[in-house]
Amino acid sequence: MTTGSRGTGSRGTGSPGTGSSTEPDGATKLDGARSATLPRDATIGYPGGLRARWRWAGSGQGAAVFALSESGGTLEDLGPLVSADYEQLCRAELRIDGPAGAWTIRFASTIHDEPAGLVWDDASLLVVKYGFHTYGFESRTGVLRWSHRSATPLIAVFGSPRLAHLLVQSEIETFAIEPDGAVGWRIAHSDVVSEAAMIGGRLVLTSFTGQVTAIDPATGRSADG
Repeated sequence: MTTGSRGTGSRGTGSPGTGSSTEPDGATKLDGARSATLPRDATIGYPGGLRARWRWAGSGQGAAVFALSESGGTLEDLGPLVSADYEQLCRAELRIDGPAGAWTIRFASTIHDEPAGLVWDDASLLVVKYGFHTYGFESRTGVLRWSHRSATPLIAVFGSPRLAHLLVQSEIETFAIEPDGAVGWRIAHSDVVSEAAMIGGRLVLTSFTGQVTAIDPATGRSADG
């Protein structure tokens, strides 16, 4: 099982700031307004020989995020998918160096968020979550295959060889995303989800009120009991 989530780390996990990542800026040790203005930096190894470098920061900090952009390969800015005023939003940049070459993608988010990614081997995709959006890129070339927008901020993304789809968890919904980006099924939750984890082959959700719910990740049906 590979995951991309807030503050988690495992093989293939693209949650910058954890696992095999590095943060030369030391932004996590700063406080107040200063920590909000300095970009954070993380380097992560993904399966398939992909080396990723992430940089991200708060609203209006795009120039600082992109100041250290590496040259070579392709460059695409997906900010317009989020808003016409994307330059004023929170920004993130992903640089991939892999066997097929290098590519760079820039993102925008209406909320301050830590980007995360995972390699979906069966679909040959690198999946990224940032803010309200999930993106599916061809892992070798960086070509965008699809994007999906949630109505609420994303908590985590899960992928497994045992599943024919990707699981995208937001604060109030669970989505099953097919390899082509179509929504296979969705579940709306009555309480806001604060944590999500795959435990014992089940998707376990914890709400802000402490309620714990288990879901069959293949069907979306309740697995409680």
